[in-house]
Amino acid sequence: MKTAVRLVGVFLLGTASAFAGTQHQHEHAGPSHGGEQLGVVVFPTSCAPSVQKSFERGVALLHSFWYEEAEKQFTRIAEQDPACAMAHWGLASSLYHQLWDRPKGARLERGAAAIGKARALQASTERERGYIDALAAFYADAGTKDHPTRAKAYAAAMEDLYRRFPTDAEAGAFFGLALLASTPPNDETFANPTKAVQVLMPLMRSQPDHPGLAHYIIHACDNPTMAAQGLEAARRYARIAPSSPHAVHMPSHIFSRLGLWQESVQSNLASLEASRKADEQKLGGSDHALHAMQFLNYAYLQTGREDEARTVVADAIRFIGDHQADAHHDHDMADYFQYVRAHFPAMYALELRDWAGAAALEAPAGAKPWNQNITYWARGVGAARAGKVADARQYAQRFGELVEQIRKSPDAEYAAEMDVPGDELRGWVAFAEGATDEALRLMRTAADRQDARGKGEVAIPAREMLGDMLLLANRPGEALTEYEASMRVDPNRFGGLAGAARAAELAGKPDLARTYYTRLLENCPDSKSARPELLQARQFIGRTE
Repeated sequence: MKTAVRLVGVFLLGTASAFAGTQHQHEHAGPSHGGEQLGVVVFPTSCAPSVQKSFERGVALLHSFWYEEAEKQFTRIAEQDPACAMAHWGLASSLYHQLWDRPKGARLERGAAAIGKARALQASTERERGYIDALAAFYADAGTKDHPTRAKAYAAAMEDLYRRFPTDAEAGAFFGLALLASTPPNDETFANPTKAVQVLMPLMRSQPDHPGLAHYIIHACDNPTMAAQGLEAARRYARIAPSSPHAVHMPSHIFSRLGLWQESVQSNLASLEASRKADEQKLGGSDHALHAMQFLNYAYLQTGREDEARTVVADAIRFIGDHQADAHHDHDMADYFQYVRAHFPAMYALELRDWAGAAALEAPAGAKPWNQNITYWARGVGAARAGKVADARQYAQRFGELVEQIRKSPDAEYAAEMDVPGDELRGWVAFAEGATDEALRLMRTAADRQDARGKGEVAIPAREMLGDMLLLANRPGEALTEYEASMRVDPNRFGGLAGAARAAELAGKPDLARTYYTRLLENCPDSKSARPELLQARQFIGRTE
C-alpha cells in the first residue's frame, strides 16, 4: 500500500588538505538553542564566521529531516550574510524532502529560485560550488524532465563530489541519501541501499556522533533483507539527536523489522515527547508525531495491547482535526492526513481480525486514489473473511478502478505498488467464492512479490495471509511452513506466532505448538487482552504441562 512517505509500504572549503585540518567537533547549541542536541556536524564554509555555527545547525536539522526548522535557519543565515551562497543551497535543500515527497508547484519553484541565487553568488570554493551545482542538477529542467530523472542526476553529481572529496563526511552523507532517493519503485536488487551502506558505514564509525550517517543507514537498511545491518545505527541515532522527534522515532523502523517491540514502543513514546517539547517551543514539524503514532500503534497490536492501540488511533484522528488548518495550505500534509485516516483504522481492524469492522470502514472524504485504496483493500479483505462475498467483489472492483485512475495520472508509476494488495484482495475474494486453488495462487504470488521487494514496516505480511488461508483450507502442515517462512522475515508478529502455534497443534506437533504459544505469551508480557489467540495459548499450555 501507499506509505506515509509515498515510497512504498524514511540526508566547505577550498582544498581537501584544508578540510582535513578541520576534523574537530562542533556541538549544536548556540545562544538561542541552549540544551538542544542534534548531533555533531562539521561543515566549514566561506560564509561569515558569525554564521558558521548556525549553518552547521541548519545542516544537522536537514540530516534529521526537520525541514521546517532548517528552512527557517537558512533563511535567517541568508539575511545575516547576504553573500553566503551556501545559505541558499541550504534553503533549496530544505525544500527537497528526498524520501518523503516530490517537490512540485510553488515549493519546486522556490527551491529552483534558491539554488539559482546560490549559483549567482558564485561561491569562492570548489567544494561549495560542487554542492550547489549538484543540487542544481535536481532543480534544473523541471518542466521537461521528470522527478526520477532529476533525482538520478543529483545522485550522480553527489557521487562525483564525494569521489573528489572522500574525507568529507557531509558529501558522503548526502550522496548516501541521494542514492536512496533515486532508487526505482519496487526495486528488487537493493543495489542503491547496498551501495549507500558501503559509503555510510565506515563514515559513521569514524564520526559516531554525526546525525545523517546513522539516519541514512537506517533508511538504507529499512527492508527485510538488510534490517539486521541497521541495528547498530538504530541504537545509536536516538542518542545522537534526542531533540529531534524524527531522530528518536527512526530507530523503530529497524526495531519493527526485527520484532523488537518493546524497543519500538519506547522509541516512539520518546518521539511523541520530543514532539510535545518542540510544539511548546513553537518549532515546526508537529506532524512528525503522526509517524511515531503509526509505529506505536503497530507495536501495541503485536504485543496484545489493543486498548493502547485504540487510544493511539483516536489520538491520531484528533491530532488531524486540530491541525487541519495547517494542511489546508500544504498539499503533502493533507495527503498524509488522508493516509493516516485510512491506514490507522484499517490496520487496527485487520490485526484484531475484526472482519465486520474492517468491512464497514469509510474512505476519507476527498482522499487521493492511493489512500482510498487502503480502505477498499481493508473493506474487501474484511468482507471476504466475514463471508460477505458480494460486498467483497464490489470493493475489489472499486480497488481496480482506482488503480486505473492512478495509472492514468501523473503518479502512474505508483500503480505498480498496488499489485501486492490487489492480489491479496482478489485472493480473499476467490477464497470466499470457494475457488481455493485460485485463491492460493493469487496469495502466493503476492507473497513472493512482497518477499522480493521487501514488505513495509507496518504492514501485514502477505505470506502470513497465505498461512491463514491454508489453515482455513484445513492444510495445517502447509500453513505452518508459510507462517515459519513469514516469521523469518517478520519475527515476533502476533499473527505469525498465533498462526504457527495453531497450525503446529493441528498438524500433530504439540512440542512445536507449545514453543510458539509460549513465545506468543512472552511477546505480550503486559497484555490485558481478551484476544482469543492468547486464551487459546494459555489453555494449550495448561493442558500440556
